[in-house]
Amino acid sequence: MKVPYEYAVIQAVPRIERGELINVGVVLYCQRHDYLDARTHLDPDRLRALDPAADVPAISAALAAWGRTCAGGGPSAGMKLGERFRWLVAPRSTILRAGPVHMGLAEDPAAELERLTALLVR
Repeated sequence: MKVPYEYAVIQAVPRIERGELINVGVVLYCQRHDYLDARTHLDPDRLRALDPAADVPAISAALAAWGRTCAGGGPSAGMKLGERFRWLVAPRSTILRAGPVHMGLAEDPAAELERLTALLVR
């Protein structure tokens, strides 16, 4: 049976003032399956096409924190899954941000996360 889920594309915006971005991941939350996870992929060449001076190691490290937050690491340790998702997708003006939240239906949230990552990021 398909159940609803929410997701957002994780975007890298290396130069905020220019507004240019690349998709670097997807974060997906499914309340019915008690599921929250993120899949990321940073292509250094695409990032440097927007900003040749981009600090790829620092951006990669910040991107890895999205997965740790989904798993309940760091400051998110006491939060419920839905709270973590809302925290991750909250608007912010930083190099990494979430795009708009979208809805979908899927039987397997983990498989859907893989599908969305392949479709929207890679």
